[in-house]
Amino acid sequence: MTALLEVAGVVAGYGRHAVLNRLSARLDGGEAIALIGHNGTGKSTLLRCICGQLVPSAGMIRFDGTPIQGLAPARIVRMGIVQVPAGRRVFPRLSVRENLEAGAFTRADRGAVAGDIAGVMERFPVLGRKQRLPAGVLSGGEQQVLAIARGLMAKPRVLLVDEPSLGLSPVMVDEVFDVLAALVRDGMALVLAEQNVRKALRVTHRAYLLAQGQVANEGDSAAMLDDADIRRSYLGLGQAAAFGALVDAVG
Repeated sequence: MTALLEVAGVVAGYGRHAVLNRLSARLDGGEAIALIGHNGTGKSTLLRCICGQLVPSAGMIRFDGTPIQGLAPARIVRMGIVQVPAGRRVFPRLSVRENLEAGAFTRADRGAVAGDIAGVMERFPVLGRKQRLPAGVLSGGEQQVLAIARGLMAKPRVLLVDEPSLGLSPVMVDEVFDVLAALVRDGMALVLAEQNVRKALRVTHRAYLLAQGQVANEGDSAAMLDDADIRRSYLGLGQAAAFGALVDAVG
């Protein structure tokens, strides 16, 4: 069966610094996958390659069987791949509603956009209550919800979410991951790059553990969360118990 999204042997980096070293991964329709690993292992770089912000120097990226590496980011959005960037990056001076409208900038069905905004606000009531406020006055967690909702306004077939827990309080992290879990239950194809290992593995079906720009391990998310050898060998912890204590502390 053809993967919805396939990355095959991708090499990419910045200047002379290679970050991804012949990395391969796949995402099937309706599936959620996690990209986990330490800083600098290539999680965000891979998302940038998929969404067109960075052109690989080698390898292939296919979406529904069509090569997309090198295409303009706006074209990739129109095809159905949308990124929710790290750090949220909402437009702080625009209202919540205007941010949502901006998320639909590639759509030609302008008449349906207002209806979709209404649907998003029903799904995320906090956005409805604050739709006229500048996005910059929202809390960090609310801005993250807005960033996800803005991504949904593009009607994605695949949603790329980069480090959604970054800079959030534990309570806000829980709320944001509840949003992601609901999207997964609804069948949204999701690629989640995240350092909070426990949260990422609990909302996804499969996971790729990255190390030095390559896939160090992959498999069922629940099995990876429970596998003591993976905890010890691939996450740099001496004991499985230590891993559990760490993820509980940061989760």
